[in-house]
Amino acid sequence: MRLPGRLSAAIEVLNDVEARKRPVSEALKAWGLGNRFAGAGDRAAIGNLVYDALRRRASHAFIMGDDSARALVLAVAVLDWHNTPETLNAAFADDAHAPAQLSDAEIARLQTDPTTAPDHIRADMPEWLVPSLQRAFGPNWVAEGQAMAGRPSLDMRVNALKSNRDRVLKNLKRFDAVQTQFSPNGVTIPPGERDSRTPNVTTDEGYLKGWFEVQDQGSQIVAALAGARPGNQVLDLCAGAGGKTLALAADMTNKGQIFAYDSDRNRLAPIYDRLKRNGARNVQVRAPLDGALDDLVGKMDRVVVDAPCTGTGTWRRRPDTKWKLTPELLATRQAEQSAILDDAARFVKPGGTLIYITCSILPEENDDQTTAFLARQPQFVVADIAPLWQSSLAAPMSPELPSVAGGIILTPRRTATDGFYFAALTRAE
Repeated sequence: MRLPGRLSAAIEVLNDVEARKRPVSEALKAWGLGNRFAGAGDRAAIGNLVYDALRRRASHAFIMGDDSARALVLAVAVLDWHNTPETLNAAFADDAHAPAQLSDAEIARLQTDPTTAPDHIRADMPEWLVPSLQRAFGPNWVAEGQAMAGRPSLDMRVNALKSNRDRVLKNLKRFDAVQTQFSPNGVTIPPGERDSRTPNVTTDEGYLKGWFEVQDQGSQIVAALAGARPGNQVLDLCAGAGGKTLALAADMTNKGQIFAYDSDRNRLAPIYDRLKRNGARNVQVRAPLDGALDDLVGKMDRVVVDAPCTGTGTWRRRPDTKWKLTPELLATRQAEQSAILDDAARFVKPGGTLIYITCSILPEENDDQTTAFLARQPQFVVADIAPLWQSSLAAPMSPELPSVAGGIILTPRRTATDGFYFAALTRAE
């Protein structure tokens, strides 16, 4: 497929997303199944167009004066992929699969000065979240939003139980992989531009042998800050598919015990194969049954709560969810987080630590939850993260990271990672 056909396909996918109210990943998969003539390069390019359109949906719609799929895709083609309207129109004229040529009005709109847009549009953020973002980031909130609208890198965590970073870097040299800035076991492939393809590293020999796992560097950072050490007793209370469980097992060198639990059996299902591939032998998976964790009350050195959240920190990867978030969904997640934190507290032994993590950038899910928990549970205090960072990570902690309540916030702008919140809450002896 040539660019005109790819642009038409991206418009079709975006229209499908809007009409059927389904996730972008499902719409892209459905398009691929219905158009089997399209090669891997075509599918990658169409996916890039769709995701780029959604990442900057607000600012592109402002420039075009229109939020239709056509307007968004044309804005990406010109403003992000740096095609000229004249080049596009010439290509469209010779391609039966092309969209209609750009009109004079559309060409004129593409000259709109983006700096004249309201701040929430320049930040590509829903307007109702502005007070939250201002609380979280102060005068830098627009820049934080703009960084959140970029493409993410592909990050991997080297599994120290089976390999080392030099070996993995050599194995992935063909993808221009480099070491991460903060995670001592991290490897990253920078995001490409335009129609570049993200490599499928899960088919690589090293992955199949358990040498590395796909994991955003931000997730690696908060797992390292959890401070799990050989011989510890650790409860991963919201283990899900086990990404952080695997990182904890490696940090503990398979010594001690990790109890991996999740209230949703389906989320937990992939963990078994991942544990086997990674050679993680100190993990005991606890199924979500009544009383499944009763024997752990008051005995854990670390209780890790990777809480259910709005996922605002992952908007680079799932930009469609940015425009679907509602105050009602945020309130639901807040209630869930409060309940999980209170439940987690009972497993922490005196002198132990409760680790609170979200992949959110909103203070309602982060500092507000930490502050409210400490008010309800006065036997806990906020631990100083600076020594944890210094002992666990490969580069100094920026003074910009600490939050008001004693946690830290990672973001694409600050750390070139997804958005994460981390707080360590220690129980009195």
